[in-house]
Amino acid sequence: MPRPGHALADLLARSRTALLVVDMQNDFCAADGYVAGLGLDTTACRAVVDPLAAFIGWARGAGIPVLWTWANYDEALVPPSLLRKKRAAGIDRHCCVPGTPGYEPFGVAPADGEPVFVKHCYSAFTNPGLQAHLEAEGIETLMFAGVQTNVCIESTLRDAFNAGFNTIVVEDCVASHTAPLHAATLANVRALLGEVATVVDIRSSWAATADSPATAD
Repeated sequence: MPRPGHALADLLARSRTALLVVDMQNDFCAADGYVAGLGLDTTACRAVVDPLAAFIGWARGAGIPVLWTWANYDEALVPPSLLRKKRAAGIDRHCCVPGTPGYEPFGVAPADGEPVFVKHCYSAFTNPGLQAHLEAEGIETLMFAGVQTNVCIESTLRDAFNAGFNTIVVEDCVASHTAPLHAATLANVRALLGEVATVVDIRSSWAATADSPATAD
């Protein structure tokens, strides 16, 4: 459970909030994508699409900026550390390479004008444009949705927290290929790195916030 509702409402009330949708791409979610090809179960990543689509729609209607991260893991662009781990695991498949089906969106996609921050490693803060955009727009709180909870979401959230941003994981809009690691990330965020809240928690808190815009159904 999240911390008491007052804390969440206060967090949303006193800061500019944005929704960051992480890596909703075929290679991470599809039954025939890169992750599934490694023998990992991506069922949860597909199941999250409907609630995520609804939450994105609500955020847009409520005037909350929706931002996106996109993985480009072309081996010529990823850091040597990531490539070394991939080689050590004996993986010779390609992941999220532009021009391939695996790079394309899965289930949800950016609307015209919504910023997309391309990254070549797990954390989206490796793209300096993300932090520059957040600071330019006066964003103080980031809500996290997408995949994978324990990899790119956790990496980006940690960097956001360390950079001074408030962080909220939207519990029913994130998923992972490994359930115990998904649960461990949520527990660690609750303990140390921010808030974990459901869509209902967030919408109720937002509606109760005196200076929030009108919500959309």
